[in-house]
Amino acid sequence: MNRSQLIDRKHQVIAEIQRTRRELERERSRSASQSKLRQLETRLDGLMAEEGRLRREIDRARD
Repeated sequence: MNRSQLIDRKHQVIAEIQRTRRELERERSRSASQSKLRQLETRLDGLMAEEGRLRREIDRARD
């Protein structure tokens, strides 16, 4: 991916992180099952890792 594609993907991931955080908070307030909460937390961890990786790749990339 070139730098602009990496930046676009990073913005998509950030939006998905925000959606997942909102859903996680909603589920916590509804006392959702532990497996549902773990699933959301795992997804959030993965997205945050991807965002960090993308940040590093963007820093190294040149258009």
